Amino acid sequence: MPTLFKFLTFLAVIAGVIYGGMIALVTFVQPEPREMVEVVPPSKLQK
Repeated sequence: MPTLFKFLTFLAVIAGVIYGGMIALVTFVQPEPREMVEVVPPSKLQK
């Protein structure tokens, strides 16, 4: 049974590290707004 607790603790630590990394990315990385242009051919507009 102790190995099960070690395994679950290991999984919890890994999940915490991943969750912490996601929170750090959301907090510290600011996206740069930029204009997006996509050319649509006229044949796609007419059916």
